[in-house]
Amino acid sequence: MSEQTLVVVGAGHVAAATARALRRRGFAGPVVVVGDEPVGPYQRPHLSKERLTSGGEDGLWLLAPAWCEANEVTLRTSSPVDRIDAGTGSVLLADGAAIAADVVVLATGGRPRRLAGLEGERVHHIRTLADSDRLRECLAAGRRIGVLGGGFLGSEIAAAALSAGAEVVVFDRDPVLLARALGPDIGAALTGLHQRRGIDLRLGGAITEIRPGTDGVTVVTLDGSETVDDLVVCIGIEPSTEVAVRSGLVVGNGVEVDAHGRTSVPNVFAAGDVAAHDHPLYGRVRVEHVDVAQRQAAAIAATVAGRPSVAGDAHWFWTDQYHVNVQGLGLTGRRATDSVVTRGSLADLDGTAFWLRDGRLVGGASIERGEDLSVARELMDLEIPVNAEQLADESIELEELLEQEEVTVR
Repeated sequence: MSEQTLVVVGAGHVAAATARALRRRGFAGPVVVVGDEPVGPYQRPHLSKERLTSGGEDGLWLLAPAWCEANEVTLRTSSPVDRIDAGTGSVLLADGAAIAADVVVLATGGRPRRLAGLEGERVHHIRTLADSDRLRECLAAGRRIGVLGGGFLGSEIAAAALSAGAEVVVFDRDPVLLARALGPDIGAALTGLHQRRGIDLRLGGAITEIRPGTDGVTVVTLDGSETVDDLVVCIGIEPSTEVAVRSGLVVGNGVEVDAHGRTSVPNVFAAGDVAAHDHPLYGRVRVEHVDVAQRQAAAIAATVAGRPSVAGDAHWFWTDQYHVNVQGLGLTGRRATDSVVTRGSLADLDGTAFWLRDGRLVGGASIERGEDLSVARELMDLEIPVNAEQLADESIELEELLEQEEVTVR
């Protein structure tokens, strides 16, 4: 094991989590992280939050140079990868150089989805540090910022732009923000939050045309047109599978991997936004959450270090909107037939929605109640039966539900 070299293709959360987990698990061989950007791994969620509003670096970087030096982790920035040579195991760079590797972790992430013909200085897509820094220069009092897409990224950017003093208008075809991701009740609560803060919401209508120009961007809907100084396009990402395809890996909606993160090519793994993971709870699914990426990386590191591990936890994520914390757990596997139970008051931004199926908890989403989801995770992991009345009754502490039934140790 000490003679193996592991190369991570992509310098994001997966790279940082893999490097740290490998060293914790006793992997002694060289670790090389190769990335396209001119900087090392950083906290991508900061791009629509702290970095966008302040430009600061507190908590931004994931691998400090001193730690890399002490742990023999080499960062190669500004080094696009062409492909992985399955025959030799080498990682071939776009400039013709090659890095010998015994194990490769593909973590190329994703790229923003774009609309054909929608380009120009006034149009923004947020995926990199440079993208965030460029947009921050546009956020100022007197400027009107348009956000196309009211999902997690779009709503966070809207909040950040407003806090910087800009006027903000959000366009989305859905009538309620984030309802598809978090359910209609939490979606309605967050929509109300943005409205009260002063966001101009243009929801539920089709966009017929977008015209970028030198002085602004005009968005045309069935109700009229709106011209903004800058438009931020937040309509999702596409997995960056080009390296995988050139390397001969099996690719569908992302690079297909098993429960351990292995691809179709021996000694090549994949994790993060680019990976279509065979999850023990949800089947094959590609998920774009930081916590999922880090758990997949940790499982791969343990497997490479000789202790095969599976990233099989219920998916968890969070978003911060105007310092209001929202979390979700297990929502990847929810069904339309699941019953929904509310605890607290979602409308007052202090509550949790639980999804129940056959007397078992399968998911939850909370506003300012992350502790509810901590208990929910245990209830789900231990498969403890619960009922709707108990979940809704705030006179009953959720922790009490953990003691209701003796759990058989398997």
